[in-house]
Amino acid sequence: MLNLCALKTSLVYIFATLYIIGMNFRTTIHIPPSENQLQHKDQLMLLGSCFTESIGERLLKAKFNVGVNPFGIQYNPLSVAQTFEELLEHKVYTEDNLFEHEGRWHSFMHHSRFSGNEKATTLSNINDSIQSAIGQLQVTKFLFITFGTAWVYELQEGGEIVSNCHKLPDKQFTRRRLSVEEIVSSYTSLIKQLQTNISINQQIIFTVSPIRHWKDGAHENNLSKSILLLAIDKLVQAFKNVSYFPSYELVLDDLRDYRFYTEDMLHPNSTAIDYIWSRFAEGYFSDETKSIAKEMEKLSKALAHSPFNKEGEEYHRFCVKQLDKIALAEKKYPAINFELEKQTYK
Repeated sequence: MLNLCALKTSLVYIFATLYIIGMNFRTTIHIPPSENQLQHKDQLMLLGSCFTESIGERLLKAKFNVGVNPFGIQYNPLSVAQTFEELLEHKVYTEDNLFEHEGRWHSFMHHSRFSGNEKATTLSNINDSIQSAIGQLQVTKFLFITFGTAWVYELQEGGEIVSNCHKLPDKQFTRRRLSVEEIVSSYTSLIKQLQTNISINQQIIFTVSPIRHWKDGAHENNLSKSILLLAIDKLVQAFKNVSYFPSYELVLDDLRDYRFYTEDMLHPNSTAIDYIWSRFAEGYFSDETKSIAKEMEKLSKALAHSPFNKEGEEYHRFCVKQLDKIALAEKKYPAINFELEKQTYK
């Protein structure tokens, strides 16, 4: 009798364990393969928040043809839209577009990485980046746009929405939240311009950054993200060449844990970025593209290693070895540009 009770208890334990193992304790988001798959020969362009920089870096390491944030990091949708408009009109910045603050020259449309002590150098850096981006945009097949926040800062004088406040006093700006209608109106006009001036088949992929804008406040941040999501959904419904990639949902609803954030609890950490990258590849890469991307990432890591002493015969042998690796990759993948790597080791 005791043995029978023990057997029943064991069976209950076994079935309970099997049941638990079979359960899924997370909400995994299904990402269907896109009808438009990325290839290494395609030109890509990414604009938007600092999350764009993280994915852009992964694409660059995988040796895709990609341009990332020609004006630097931008968080709000209207500044990103204005960037495209300025590229389409081939805008040239002049001294009138700059202002001086604390001994440095800045542009309200550009990230501080373009700011400089010399006005002429600042203008040169801005215009060189614009010229490069104009050329890229003309042949871009995939545009990836990341919205960060619906909150914007407008100059009190003139009402211009700025991309970067450059630490000017708060009293010079009015802070407000964009509406769904404002974003949809701006991008409806922009997408039609892109279809007319670039290609009706150019693919536009929107995403919302999972970075939490905590300074806005918890409720305000959630309202902001909701506005961005609603605006994108309307654009996806309105245009055949527009789609959405759920990077926001992958972090907030799939990973759903603070261990996937950096110490500030606001930015996704490297593990989260790796996961988003893998899900991105799942949706937009063919098996062949995945294989090439992995091979290029390995090559990038190998090329990143360099002897401390860059003088003498040892370093010369190292450079020859690296150039041999590049030559083999170049022969195997003629569509991939290795000029930067070759210049590094010549």
